[in-house]
Amino acid sequence: MGGKLTDKDMDQLEQWIGTGPKTFTLLYAITRDGCNATTFHQKCDNQGATVTVLYNQQGSLYGGYAPVSWASSGGYVNNTIAFLYQLRFNGNDKTTKFTLKPAHYQHALQDSQGYGPTFGGGHDLHTFANTVNSSGTYFTLNGYMNIGHSYDNQGITKDQINNGNMNVTELEVYKVADGKRNPTQENKPWRKTKVWNEKFLDELTEDIVAFKPLEDLKVKDARILMIGPVGAGKSSFYNTVNSIFRGRITQRAGSGSAEQSLTTAYTPYKVKVRSGATLNFRLCDTRGLEESQGLDVMECNYLLDGNIPNYYQFNPAKPINPKSQGFKAKPTPDDMITCALFVLDATTLEVVSTKLIEKMKSFQTLMNQKGVPQIILLTKVDKLCKDVQADVSSTYKSHTVEQHVDKAAQLLGLPRANVLPVKNYENELELDDNVNILALLSLRQILYLAEDFMENMLEKRNDEETEMENLKLEN
Repeated sequence: MGGKLTDKDMDQLEQWIGTGPKTFTLLYAITRDGCNATTFHQKCDNQGATVTVLYNQQGSLYGGYAPVSWASSGGYVNNTIAFLYQLRFNGNDKTTKFTLKPAHYQHALQDSQGYGPTFGGGHDLHTFANTVNSSGTYFTLNGYMNIGHSYDNQGITKDQINNGNMNVTELEVYKVADGKRNPTQENKPWRKTKVWNEKFLDELTEDIVAFKPLEDLKVKDARILMIGPVGAGKSSFYNTVNSIFRGRITQRAGSGSAEQSLTTAYTPYKVKVRSGATLNFRLCDTRGLEESQGLDVMECNYLLDGNIPNYYQFNPAKPINPKSQGFKAKPTPDDMITCALFVLDATTLEVVSTKLIEKMKSFQTLMNQKGVPQIILLTKVDKLCKDVQADVSSTYKSHTVEQHVDKAAQLLGLPRANVLPVKNYENELELDDNVNILALLSLRQILYLAEDFMENMLEKRNDEETEMENLKLEN
């Protein structure tokens, strides 16, 4: 099958189409093939029945079913059973089938060579014309919706289908044929892990407890710097991790919702197990990012190098400098940051301001210069779709979550593998194994990257010492 269309979505389309089981074969996807009318017709003409699917940034999913082949005929196609539909709106299930009005059967499809999939005489759904280039994280289609002209909109406006815009993260066209789907392709996760059970949870826990920085570096704790906009969930992630190892819900770090950051100090939190032993890493909380204040580039530079003392209170009116009290002019490797987490709220990726993105990218420039690995921690993924909200273990099967992972990766230019979805403890009073597994999967990967950085540090130091020894011998 391929593509982003889930088995649940195919079941619904199959029910609407009728006449028995169907297979769905991906013919065309704009992220793979480009958004071009000529390419669409090359791949989709004379293929029989097809379904067009549009996905947007708000988590809405809609499209149209064409029971007959596209053929670049240049005119309208007469048909009685074509339909438009919506499957989701704002990430929530909303299944509606929009059938043709009898007076408009002759205008079921508009089959123009210069158009992408187009439905209705009044262009009830006109996807695009000619070529549309990507804007980076999405395509601004040059088509439009005029639903209600040829298709019965049942009182639903276009804004209640496509959120009032034609910006899409993907547009796919599937060939629809008779036959049963291959069950091995159904519910295939987009990121593979071991089976989520108590044994896997124990394995993750043991791996993290066993983590130790390289002895030759004389580093006691790997420092993980958490950076992100106000309210993204930095403090909540620490609380979640601490809760897992303490065996109860804890709230050591202040968290909640506020216009300004609840975190005002550089706080390198330790994590303890039930016995009281401390694990060999620290999750370092910082003041939340804001457009006009909050952490700036110079403070970020000092944090990465280990110049800023523990529990330093950030003061927007008086940024830290080498003359500030407590400033560490000669930090040790134990003070340095070994991995940086950009903590982003999955539900607000579309509204992160340009200024905040530019600020984070300026931090990335520093990190790249210093070789510090970077990860995006994508929080609140349970709020993206009902399936994950009901069962966190479905996170890596949710195509809505996958789309937001892609979006976050593009936002900061990081590999998809460096985007880790999590659900923090928020209103729970008891621990949940699936929430724990998701958080520990992310934490283990963070520690792996921190270990890689420390190995690079050690190798660089050894090479420099060898070079110095060679220079002494030459002199």
